[in-house]
Amino acid sequence: MTPLGRLTRKGSGTRGSLWRRVVGFALPDLRPSARGLGAETLEDLEDRLLAADFGVEAALRLVDRVEALERRGRIRGSDALRSALREEVAKILLPGTSAEGASAAKTAFTLRDSARGITLYLMVGVNGVGKTTSAGKLAHVLAGRGNKVLLAAADTYRAGAVSQLRIWADRTGADFVAGQPGGDPAAVAFDAIDAARARGVDVVIVDTAGRLHTRTGLMDELAKVRRVIARKLPGAPHETLIVLDATVGQNALAQVRAFRDAVSPSGILLAKMDSSARGGIVVALRQEFGLPVKLVGLGEGPGDLEPFDANAFLEGVFGSPA
Repeated sequence: MTPLGRLTRKGSGTRGSLWRRVVGFALPDLRPSARGLGAETLEDLEDRLLAADFGVEAALRLVDRVEALERRGRIRGSDALRSALREEVAKILLPGTSAEGASAAKTAFTLRDSARGITLYLMVGVNGVGKTTSAGKLAHVLAGRGNKVLLAAADTYRAGAVSQLRIWADRTGADFVAGQPGGDPAAVAFDAIDAARARGVDVVIVDTAGRLHTRTGLMDELAKVRRVIARKLPGAPHETLIVLDATVGQNALAQVRAFRDAVSPSGILLAKMDSSARGGIVVALRQEFGLPVKLVGLGEGPGDLEPFDANAFLEGVFGSPA
């Protein structure tokens, strides 16, 4: 059985309203005149994109695209402006897919898994982003799909993290492995793989300690965890998910940059999305790093984890294609 195909999603209306709320990107009063877009309108558009956390690279790309279309007489009215932005954002989130094609394309990213044997997901990120809670939510979803899951507490520095993950294991019916306080996190991952093989586990989720991306020694330790996993279980980790707090805005870019050098994340889990008002960060992350936001956390409950669906994002922010 594939450990994770597509997570259970709420209705499209609910998801659309979520993205309208968290991006808060209003365009109705950006109205091109009969002469087209003026410099002030373009500056206003750039400011709005930056305020919604689309990031400098994506904001400049979008404004340049709008300006180029306007020169060719392709933008006459706010509807055309909205459609142009929607199409360019679709190209960022789903390279090779137009805004119109996004509705028919596979727009919700899925997690990679092992073709056979144990699948292992490694959770990384800075302190306080919600890694442990996100690991527990993921275990809940996977267990609900009939998989036998093992949660590994490789955060050996914070006793609260171990007890918190143990509670999630009890709640979800997952197996649990922890190390000694202050022990080697790589040893916990090693033991977790042994335990998974002995117990017939399908999926291992390794929760690691939060670490500031500026602390080189701790990042080296995380790289060691990944190397040990790769040697112990060929092909693993099948996903290295960097958990980001959606409320921190552009600081998320610096975090991804540092973790990319240490462990090469394959995808992003954007936690606390329900607490953010600037969800354009999903575009900024994809534009700068080419990394997909695969999952979004929408609350504290076990079921409050969904795949990031690019089409739901586009519809929520820009409406349906004209």
